[in-house]
Amino acid sequence: MSFNSPRVLWQFLRRELIGLAGLCFPPVCPLCRQSLPTSATFCASCLDTIVPVASPCCPRCDLPFAAMDGGDHLCQSCLQDPPPFLWAKSAGLYDETLRRAVQQFKYRGGFNLDRPLAALMKEALHGPLGDFCPDLLVPVPLYVTRLRQRSYNQALLLARALGRCWQLPVSSRLLLRTRSTPPQIGLKAAQRRRNLRGAFALRRPLRGERVLLIDDVMTTGATARECSRTLLDGGAGEVAVAVLARARLHG
Repeated sequence: MSFNSPRVLWQFLRRELIGLAGLCFPPVCPLCRQSLPTSATFCASCLDTIVPVASPCCPRCDLPFAAMDGGDHLCQSCLQDPPPFLWAKSAGLYDETLRRAVQQFKYRGGFNLDRPLAALMKEALHGPLGDFCPDLLVPVPLYVTRLRQRSYNQALLLARALGRCWQLPVSSRLLLRTRSTPPQIGLKAAQRRRNLRGAFALRRPLRGERVLLIDDVMTTGATARECSRTLLDGGAGEVAVAVLARARLHG
């Protein structure tokens, strides 16, 4: 085998090292450490406790409703103030196992969860993505000081893993956060929107591309709204949103 560039050599070595690691260290569930079949991402016990968003829910922002009967319909927020994105889709509810996975992935250095969590998103997006056909994936950015503290952007890791699955480009530096914003936890929807107003910008204009915005958790949708508005104002043709987990309530 000939290596024409350092990148080709690295890819070869990486594949060999992964194969060697698989022989020396059998795969385990990244959440509970149970042994896994080689093709699995999580064990059956953990997968059984990841709850997908099911009907009835809002078809625009994927908000699950408390009532168990009835069909899908727009939530109050989407009726009163329609979001700029076409739709949002999540891999499951931000509850129990998925909440624990997100917190480990986001706050406890669990960046090795990027591929198994992206696999959950890929499965959930199988239907909506076929109709949308995105041109590129754009992760929600972190402000530079927070990125330095965390050392990685969890939304970017998810976007890169999805981009490899779908053979789609990931624009990691297209959307940037222009200022630091206070934490969103504990704020109501209107407060979150004011908190994020004008917090994002584009490094370059777009030319009608369909953009799939990637993030880890959607609570009120304020971040997705502001990022989508920035992308559309900057020339995007359409924007849809893919998140790992969806919180149950807006408030």
